[in-house]
Amino acid sequence: MSMNNSPNLFLDPNANRFQVNIINESHDNNETSQENVCSDPPHYEETSFTEEAHNRLKISYRPEKRELFDSFLQNGEKTEASLHPYDTHSNMYYLQTFGHNTMDPVPKIDYYRNTGSVSGNKLNRPSLLEIHEQLAKFLYFTSLSCRQVSSAWHKPLFVFCVILQNVAVNTSSVERVANGEGTAGEDTAGSKEEENKTGFVKFGWVKGVLVRCMLNIWGVMLFIRLSWIVGQAGIGLGVIIILLATMVTSITGLSTSAIATNGFVRGGGAYYLISRSLGPEFGGSIGLIFAFANAVAVAMYVVGFAETVVELLKESDTIMVDESNDIRIIGTITVVCLLGISVAGMEWEAKAQVILLVVLLVAIANFFIGTVIPTNNEKKARGFFNYQASIFAENFGPAFRDGEGFFSVFAIFFPAATGILAGANISGDLEDPQGAIPKGTMLAIFITTIAYIGVAICAASCVVRDATGNVNDTVVSGMSCNGSSACTLGYDFSRCRSQPCDYGLMNNFQVMSMVSGFGPLITAGIFSATLSSALASLVSAPKVFQALCKDNVYKALHFFAKGYGKNNEPIRGYVLTFVIAMAFILIAELNTIAPIISNFFLASYALINFSCFHASYAKSPGWRPAFRYYNMWMSLFGALLCCGVMFVINWWAALITYAIELFLYIYVTYKKPEVNWGSSAQALYYINALDSALALTTVEDHVKNFRPQCIVLTGAPMTRPALLDITHTFTKNNGLCICCEVYMGPRKLCVKEMNSGMAKKQAWLTKNKRKAFYAAVAADSFRDGVKSLLQASGLGRMKPNTLVIGFKKDWRNATAVQVENYVGVIHDTFDFELGMIIVRISQGFDISQVLQVQEELEKLEQERLALEAAIKDNEFEEGKPGFCGFLRKATKLSISKQETKKGNTINTTQSMHVGEFNQKLLEASTQFKKKQGKGTIDVWWLFDDGGLTILIPYILTIRKKWKSCKLRIFTGGKVNRIEEEKLVMASLLSKFRIKFADINIVCDINMKPSKESWKFFEEMIEPYRLHESCKDITTAEKLKRETPWKITDAELEAFKEKSYRQVRLNELLQEHSRAANLIVLSLPVARKAVVSDHLYMAWLEILSKNLPPVLMVRGNHKNVLTFYS
Repeated sequence: MSMNNSPNLFLDPNANRFQVNIINESHDNNETSQENVCSDPPHYEETSFTEEAHNRLKISYRPEKRELFDSFLQNGEKTEASLHPYDTHSNMYYLQTFGHNTMDPVPKIDYYRNTGSVSGNKLNRPSLLEIHEQLAKFLYFTSLSCRQVSSAWHKPLFVFCVILQNVAVNTSSVERVANGEGTAGEDTAGSKEEENKTGFVKFGWVKGVLVRCMLNIWGVMLFIRLSWIVGQAGIGLGVIIILLATMVTSITGLSTSAIATNGFVRGGGAYYLISRSLGPEFGGSIGLIFAFANAVAVAMYVVGFAETVVELLKESDTIMVDESNDIRIIGTITVVCLLGISVAGMEWEAKAQVILLVVLLVAIANFFIGTVIPTNNEKKARGFFNYQASIFAENFGPAFRDGEGFFSVFAIFFPAATGILAGANISGDLEDPQGAIPKGTMLAIFITTIAYIGVAICAASCVVRDATGNVNDTVVSGMSCNGSSACTLGYDFSRCRSQPCDYGLMNNFQVMSMVSGFGPLITAGIFSATLSSALASLVSAPKVFQALCKDNVYKALHFFAKGYGKNNEPIRGYVLTFVIAMAFILIAELNTIAPIISNFFLASYALINFSCFHASYAKSPGWRPAFRYYNMWMSLFGALLCCGVMFVINWWAALITYAIELFLYIYVTYKKPEVNWGSSAQALYYINALDSALALTTVEDHVKNFRPQCIVLTGAPMTRPALLDITHTFTKNNGLCICCEVYMGPRKLCVKEMNSGMAKKQAWLTKNKRKAFYAAVAADSFRDGVKSLLQASGLGRMKPNTLVIGFKKDWRNATAVQVENYVGVIHDTFDFELGMIIVRISQGFDISQVLQVQEELEKLEQERLALEAAIKDNEFEEGKPGFCGFLRKATKLSISKQETKKGNTINTTQSMHVGEFNQKLLEASTQFKKKQGKGTIDVWWLFDDGGLTILIPYILTIRKKWKSCKLRIFTGGKVNRIEEEKLVMASLLSKFRIKFADINIVCDINMKPSKESWKFFEEMIEPYRLHESCKDITTAEKLKRETPWKITDAELEAFKEKSYRQVRLNELLQEHSRAANLIVLSLPVARKAVVSDHLYMAWLEILSKNLPPVLMVRGNHKNVLTFYS
C-alpha cells in the first residue's frame, strides 16, 4: 500500500490506495534530488506516473508543523538517511520498501519471534486490515509519539493515541496465545529481564554437547565391568551387545536431532523436546520422572565414587568408621563439593567437565598403551599375556556362567550406553542448540562406541577368562596341556574349573588397572567417570525441572521456576536435587532403585523416538526439521526397542515406570494446563477428524442412525444459557450442536466485532463443558443471516437437520420488519427441509442485561481497588518536605475526594442496579442445568411429522437430569373410538421401543374455545387488524398498500377454525399439563403468503401462553424413527 506524504491525501476520498510513489529521503525541498530519483524510469511498470504523480514526490508539510518534524529528525533514534520522517521504530505504517513509501514490509525474522524472545525484539507487521482498508487519518498520528501529539495538537488526540497503544498491547497478547506461547495476560517481565541482562555464558557444540555426552556415556562401567561382559559373552556377542545398545542410542540420537532442528530449542532438554512435540500430557509426565531420575543418578554415581575411595582406604587400612558409614561420609562431602561447582555457575561446571574429560582420555589411552607394553610374570599369572591370537580365538565365543545369558549381560551393560541427552538437557545454555545437539550427540555416540568396542576387543585379546594369580602355576615339561590358550603360553589354570579363582576376565573387575601402563591412572579414570556423570546429572536435573516448573504444568511446583544470576540458574532446583541425592546416599539401597532409574531414562528415549514418529506421521506443515537423516519408521522401531529393553533390564521396574507415567499422564490430562504448543497430537487430531469426516461422506444416511443435529440461535452463548442447555441435553454425546449468532449492521464493524469474539465465545462453551461449536455471520438482516447459516453450516454428513430458536416474546412491541424476519426464518427452515423447534419459557431467555450489570459492578470494584492502591502508594510520600511534598499532599487530598465521590456513585449505582436485578430471570436461565425431579414430560403428538416430536422427549428421558420424568402421550381422536385409538398409539410406541407412562386421547380439540379465551385472542390481535370491511374500497386499498402486514378480515375469517383450535389447545394444555416439567407440542405450520406473520405469531402466543417450558416441534416430515432392525 502506498501513500502520498501530503496530509491532504487523508482528506481525499478519491486517492488511489494502490499506487506506489517513490519518495525523497531528504526532508528538504530539493529539486535536484527529485530529478535524480525520477531520471531513470523502471523498465516494467503497471501504473504510468503522470505529471501529477511527479509533483507528489516531495514531502509536504503543514507550515505550522515544520518545526515539529525538524525536531523529530534531530532528536529521534533514526537518522534521516535511514528512516522516513513519518516512520518510527515500533510502528510499521510508513515503511520504505524497495525505496518506495508503502506499508508492506519485506520479510524479516523479527516478525516471527515470540513475545519475550531473548534473541531479539518481536516486531508487529501491519495487519491485513491496515493494508486493505482505505487509509485513515489516525494512522498519521500513530507514527508520532503520544507526547508529540499532545504538544502539537490537543488533548483529545493524546487520549486517542494512548488508546491506540493499548489496543496494540492487547493485540500482542492475543497473538501470543495464538502462537502457543501461553495464555493472554501472562507476565513477560521475566523474559524482558533476561533480555536486558548481559554476560550470558553460552556453549558451543564441543564443550556444551560433545564433552558432556562423552563423559556421561563413559561411566564406571568402562573400567570395572566391560571386561566381565566380554568374558561372559565373548568378543563376538560382546560386540553385538555394544552395537545393539548403540543402535538404541543412535536411533534416539537421530530422533533427538530431528526434533531439535525443527525450530528454536529452549531450556529443558528431553522434557522440552517431548512436551513441544507430543503436548503437555506426555511432556509433563516424562519431565517429572526424568528430572527425578537424574537427581537419583547423582546419588548412584557418587556412591560408586565413594565405594572406590573406600576400597583404597581399606587397602591402606585407614577406614574411618566402617565401610557403609565411610561411603555415606565420603558421598556427602562429594555431593557438597559438586553442588558448590554447579551453583558457582555453568562456566565453572564446564571447566570442571573439561578437566575430567582430559583425565578420562588419559586413562583410556593408558589402557591401550599398557596392552603393548611387555608383560611380566606377575601379570601373566593374573592372565595378561599381551596380544595373542590364541587368546582372541578362545575368547571369541560366549562362555556364560552363574545363570547369566545374553539378555542378562545386555541388561547389565546397557546403562553404560545411556547419557546421550546430557547435552540436550542444557539446551538453554547452548549457543546454537539446533546445530550443537545433532552434531555433538551423534559424534559422542560414535566416539564412545568405538572406545567401548576397542577396549572390549583389546581386553579379550590379551587376558584369559580365568587365572589363579599364582606365578608358580606354570606348565612343567612333560605335563599334558588341557588345550587352553594359557596352557600353550606356559601357564596351567586348570584348577579354576573346580574352584573359584580371583583373576581373569570373569573374576577380576580390575582388569584394566592390571593391563594399563600405570594403574593409578585407571583409578583416576574411575574417579573422573563417576564424578563427571554425577556432575552432569546434578546440572541436568535442576535445568529440566526448572523448565517443567516454568511451563506451570504442575502448579504446586511453580516455586522452583525462578532463576538467579546472569544465566538464570535454578538455585532452588539445585537445592532440591541435593536433598534427593543426599537422601538416597544415606539410604544406600541403590541396587534396588538402579533398575527403576535405568527404566526412567529408557522411557524418555522411547518417548523421544515416538515424538519423532508421531510428528512425521501427523504430516503437519510445521514439521520441517533441518536434520534430514532420520526415518519415521526407524523412530517407531526405536521406541518399541526401548520399551522392549526396559523389560529385558527388569520387568517389574518397567511396570512401575509405566504405572507412574500413566498416573502422571492422567493427572496432567485432568488438570488441562492452559498451554498451546502446536504439538503433533493436535495435528493428528485434525488429520483423524478430517479423515473421519471424509469417510462419513461415503456412508449413506439411514433412519436408524438419525440424531438431532441442531443449529441453536443463541446469539452469544452466554446470553441465552437456558436455550443452549435444553438443546445440549438432547445433543450431548449424541449429535451436532452449533450455537449461532447473526451480526447486523455496517459490514466493517460487524465483521470486526465478530472476528474478535469468535475465540472468546468458543472458549466459554469449552469452559462450561458445553459440547457445541460457535458460528457467526454478518448480514444485512436477521433472516438473511439465518438463511446463510442454514445453507452453509456443517461439514459433509455432519450437517444440521434441526433449527432451535427461542420464542420471540416481545413480538407485539417489535416492528413489522422484525416480526417478518422471525416468521421468515421459520418459513426458510421448512424450505430447506429442516426440522423446527421453538422453545418458550415464562421468563424469557435473554440475560444480557444481567450480565452487563454484573460486568459494570466488577469494573467499579476494580476501579475502587485501584484507587485504594494508588492512595496507599502515595501515603509514604506525604511526609517529605518542600514544595514536592506539598504537591503530593494536595494530590492525595484530590484523590481522596474523588474516591469519596466515586464511592457514593458506586453505592448509588449498586442500589439502583439491585432494584433492577431480575432474580427470577437469572434462576430461569439455569433451570435446565438442574436435575429434574419426579414428574412428567407431556408430549402432545397431534400431527405426524416423521417422529421428531416423540424422539426429542425420548432422548430427554435417557439423560441423567431427566431420567426421573415419565412420558405422557396426548393425541387427537374421536369420542367413539377412544380405546381403539389408545391401542393403536400404544402399539406404535411399542414398535418404536419407546416407554411411556400413559396415553390420553383428546376428543374435544375441535370444539370452540370459551368466550373469555376467544375474547383475549381477539384483543391480542386487535392492533394488527386492518378492518377493511368497515371502510370504503378506496380507503381499504390504500391501507393494504401502506400496511400489507396487517391481518385482513378475509384472512381472519378464512382461518377462523384454525384460530379456534390454537385457543382451544391452550385451554386443554392448561387443564392437563399445567403441572408437567416440560411440554413437547406439535408446531402448527402456516402456509407461505397466505397466513400473515402477525396472525401466526398470535397462534404461537396463545398456544404456549401461561404454561411450563414448552417445546413446539415440527419435523421435516421424513422418518426419524423405524421399527425395523
